[in-house]
Amino acid sequence: MTRRQTFHPIAEIPVDPVRGLVHAHGWQGWTPTATLPVGEYGFRPVEPVMQTMRYRPERPGPADGFQGEGLLAVSPGPDSPTRVFAAGDGRAEVPSIRAHLVGERLLITAHLPDDIVDRTLPGPIDGALAAFADDFAVQAGVGALRRPPTVWCSWYHYFESVTESDVLENLRAVGEHDLPVDVIQVDDGWEEEVGDWLTPSGRFSSLPELARRVQADGRRAGLWLSPFVVGARSRLARDHPEWLRGDAGHNWGQDLYGLDVTHPGAAGYLREVFRTLCEWGFDYFKLDFLYAGALPGERHSGASPIAAYREGMALIREAIGPRPYLLGSGGPILPSVGLVDAMRVSPDIAPHFDAGTGDLSDPGQRAATLSTIGRSWQHGRFWVNDPDCLIVRPAVERRADWAAIVERHGGLRASSDRIADLDGWGLETTRRLLSTVPPPTPFAP
Repeated sequence: MTRRQTFHPIAEIPVDPVRGLVHAHGWQGWTPTATLPVGEYGFRPVEPVMQTMRYRPERPGPADGFQGEGLLAVSPGPDSPTRVFAAGDGRAEVPSIRAHLVGERLLITAHLPDDIVDRTLPGPIDGALAAFADDFAVQAGVGALRRPPTVWCSWYHYFESVTESDVLENLRAVGEHDLPVDVIQVDDGWEEEVGDWLTPSGRFSSLPELARRVQADGRRAGLWLSPFVVGARSRLARDHPEWLRGDAGHNWGQDLYGLDVTHPGAAGYLREVFRTLCEWGFDYFKLDFLYAGALPGERHSGASPIAAYREGMALIREAIGPRPYLLGSGGPILPSVGLVDAMRVSPDIAPHFDAGTGDLSDPGQRAATLSTIGRSWQHGRFWVNDPDCLIVRPAVERRADWAAIVERHGGLRASSDRIADLDGWGLETTRRLLSTVPPPTPFAP
């Protein structure tokens, strides 16, 4: 059960109730995030399990108003300076900050108010968010960002049913159509069970041989895994329940648990996984469901959830070395700054425009577009922004609109269609967007 959280008043801001704006930043990459009018409400999960998987598990939002996790910005009206309330150090603690409109005043309250820095910055809200990100990146020690590779990803056509022959078919098609793809990335479905990362499913005969064939074609081999999530059906869960901490939700038809990387046995296992995968020939990793590394609850070492998450991410980087490219997904945003090369900044894309559930953390173009734009200020400052994959086969709704979003806001560019399913427009659009990847610097206004 979630403990009652106490929120303390920290400010009261006169606002234009029609033209005032609020940016309440979401906890993790799948949490909907956008700048909205002060009179609207923030985003909430529709299904209770999604509070754990896509929002902040321990601090549900209020019934009305807004809740930002470590960052909330207010533009009181046109031509007004922007007020920014932000975590003093979001890599250690991420206070929740709320905004509630009463008449023509916005009441600001916060959990852990002493950890919040209140700044007034000139100009509109987008510029203030960029200035915050510049300062936060310096504090977090973000160095020069690497230009991202271009990617073909198996997920949005094959999903969990992907086979070795599917990957090889698209490897050949990429070459036949002369598409500028650097990485062939196998997504979810290659593993036997979630958590058993050294046991491939029966659909793959040899991951080392697959990586060798990708490399022989002049490309890099990439792999998806969710390092901090363990499925109830996995051998790891049966053999090492002492490594598990917390309820990580439900997916793949089973309950999920978090892996406590502060336990020496779990840490050793994770090192073995990543060192082995590198030995097999993989040097691009999509790390998914990262929220599970920061679930609330006690850890073996006594570390806080955020400290444990950062310890786990540092362990992965140490195990793989500096060369492999790390893409995070579903990870807590502020605690991840400085730990990954690129980060998904939106919910999943999908062939449909709108999931129709009322929850803008659910897969769909509407949801992905909202948060991709809402977090565009992070690109080139925190990391390379990943808006999610380009999908432009004829079956995709509003495919030209999604291609335009990827072109405008996509720092990492990955195609996730079966190449054989692309028509002339889809093939040419894929080639053009993979050929024009922007540099890892902030997007032009």
